Parts: sequence; C-alpha cells; structure tokens
Amino acid sequence: MRVIAGTYRHRILKWPEDVKHIRPTKDRIREAIFGALGDINEFVCLDLYAGSGAMGIEAISRGASKVIFVDINPIALSVIKDNLKSLGISNQVATVYALEDVKAIQRLSTEGYQFDLIILDPPYKEGKYEEIISSLKANNLLKEHSIIVTECDHELKLPIEEFTKVRNYKYGEIRVNILWR
Repeated sequence: MRVIAGTYRHRILKWPEDVKHIRPTKDRIREAIFGALGDINEFVCLDLYAGSGAMGIEAISRGASKVIFVDINPIALSVIKDNLKSLGISNQVATVYALEDVKAIQRLSTEGYQFDLIILDPPYKEGKYEEIISSLKANNLLKEHSIIVTECDHELKLPIEEFTKVRNYKYGEIRVNILWR
C-alpha cells in the first residue's frame, strides 16, 4: 500500500495484515475517490474508523491542513502512529484519538471541530452510516459545504435529499458514496 499523490507520493504505508477487521482502501479506489473530490487544499478532515490511516494520510499528502484519525483498535492505532512518524507528519497536522465512534464525535464537538471532509469506512458488518451521519449533524461537526465519503459492501439508504450532489461508485463488491452538502 502506498500514498497515491501529493507531497508523500509513492511512499509506502504499513498496515496490520494479522488483523482481519482492518481493511485498507485499495490504491485504485483511493485514487478514484480523491480524483472525484478535487482540490482539498486546507481542508480539515475526519478519518473515522481510520484503520491504517491511509485515507487520512492521502488527504494530508494532497494538502489537507488537519486530519483527525479515530479508531478503537489498538493495533490500528499503532500502525497509524507508525505511518505518521515514518512520513514525518507532525502532531499539528495529524491527531490520533483512541475512541469509539460516538464518543469521538461528542469529544470533537466539545473541542469545537468542524470538518470539510469526513471519511466513514466502518467495519462493513457494523456499519451505522445513517446513525453516524445524523450524529455528525447533531453535534455540529459538518461545515456548511462538507463532503462525506462512505465505503461499504452494500447499497446505503442515506439522507441524500440533504445533500446538493451525490455520487455513487462501485468497484467490484465495494461501494463508495460521495455526498456534498
């Protein structure tokens, strides 16, 4: 696994092969997602269920000014920190939280965060997409023109009427949804 484009282009990222619950987004899918997003320079991003951190690191490489990585798995958290350290990404640009999703949302709200880009890639079987998107809105974490990216293995019933633009992509069994506010 590698960084696709930007400052850290072609740099290799670690991921824990021994953990069956961590499923890094494949290079070609990350490339397609970020191609569809366009310019994310100076974005503040949330990588919820960060896994290896590949999506958030790709955002930093492409100009995001701040990425919050959230995961509850201790092995994933260790890999994220190792990847950030190996790339020399500072704590001012990347912050890692060892929290469960809802607790992380509440804490980030308390800390006054609002995000331009939110990446939701939970374990497929546990995916609470609708609940998490509602919680993000209820906790005021979405900016006026936020973008939400979801990755899953089934069609989602998302509140698309709340978004100005919606794009759906399918890569084999993987479905990616990009929602613009």
